[in-house]
Amino acid sequence: MIDSADEFQRLRTSDDLDEQRRAALDAASEETWIEVIERFPDMREWVAINKTVPLKILRVLAADANVRVRFAVAAKLKLDRELFEKLVRDPDESVRARVAYNPRVPSDLLALLTHDPEKFVAAASRERALRDEGR
Repeated sequence: MIDSADEFQRLRTSDDLDEQRRAALDAASEETWIEVIERFPDMREWVAINKTVPLKILRVLAADANVRVRFAVAAKLKLDRELFEKLVRDPDESVRARVAYNPRVPSDLLALLTHDPEKFVAAASRERALRDEGR
């Protein structure tokens, strides 16, 4: 268990791979995640990458100004429909493309992305939809 924002930041920036792994895999309380987000803005992407981060925290990160943070959220398998709906409308095309590659994106939202104004997002979405139909 990660007990504080300082501990998370120390683990994530450590040269020790076992400590970096803990930053990616160990749980923390919602209060600790919020403290990391507030105190260490450069750690937000790594909060999103953590395997145990709760949906409540992912909702906060899905609205982050940093596209890399939102991209990391879009890659999560645990997203619910509300988060997918937000991310398919993200202003950044790389985030929308990442949603298209998420195996858990609902099919109707994937279909919406097939009409994305960015050609590579639409193409990725069509490719994913065709691949899913072939299963």
